[in-house]
Amino acid sequence: NRVVESAKGKLLKFLPDVYIYTDHFTGPKSGKSPGFGVILTAETNTGVMLSAEVCSNPAGSKEVTIPEDLGVQAAHRLLEEIYRGGCADSCSQSLATLHMCLGPADVSKFMVGPLSPYTVQMLKHIKEFFDLMFKLETWRGGGASGAQGEDDGEEMKLGADKVLLTCVGVGYTNLSKRTV
Repeated sequence: NRVVESAKGKLLKFLPDVYIYTDHFTGPKSGKSPGFGVILTAETNTGVMLSAEVCSNPAGSKEVTIPEDLGVQAAHRLLEEIYRGGCADSCSQSLATLHMCLGPADVSKFMVGPLSPYTVQMLKHIKEFFDLMFKLETWRGGGASGAQGEDDGEEMKLGADKVLLTCVGVGYTNLSKRTV
């Protein structure tokens, strides 16, 4: 598969063990999809799953998508998600904030990478609909002090700055649920 080989070639420059599994559908099994795409997922040492996805241009568009370019683009997006770090990728941040908001009336904390524009808008909606505000703290940890060759005492920067989201949930319960 040309997409897999190009993505794996890019990722092997950073990691020695890259495994990409394919799930290929053609004909009626693929639905009405005229194109192709790829979703890459990375699992950290702590069990966090980060993912990135890319799809080909729609059929009939002026630009033709080359599978090799699609694989490289997917690898770049996955590396960007890894750099951003946190406990959720940029696509899942907004869902995590919603779960924190609707959760029990207790303090919830969640560490994410830099907030995506979609998550910022989601926080505005939560403020408007639930009258719930999140406390956002920038966390600049993740470095190791005293790196070789550095006498000025600065920490080595690894990845992007993280954001610690904190809120007290609204304690949402399903009123339609039968209790015995």
